[in-house]
Amino acid sequence: MTERLPDQQLDLCGTPCPLNFIRCRLTLETMTAGQVLQVDLDPGEPEEMVVPGLRRDGHQVEVQPISEARVRLMVICSCE
Repeated sequence: MTERLPDQQLDLCGTPCPLNFIRCRLTLETMTAGQVLQVDLDPGEPEEMVVPGLRRDGHQVEVQPISEARVRLMVICSCE
C-alpha cells in the first residue's frame, strides 16, 4: 500500500469488541472505493477481530504496529 494521508481516521483504543468493528463498518459505508480509513486500536483481541472482519468485507487492510499498546490499520475501502 502506498503511503498517503487517510481520508478519515478513527481512534478506537479502549473500545470493546464488537463495537470497534461496527464503528469501522459504519465509517466505511460513508466512504467511496479507494478512500483510506486509518484506524488505531488495541492489539490482541480487537486486532484479531477487526482485521479479518474487514478483509471478509473485501477491504484491503495493512497493519502497522505503533507501540505495545496501539496498532494502526490502514484500510482501503472497497465499498460500491
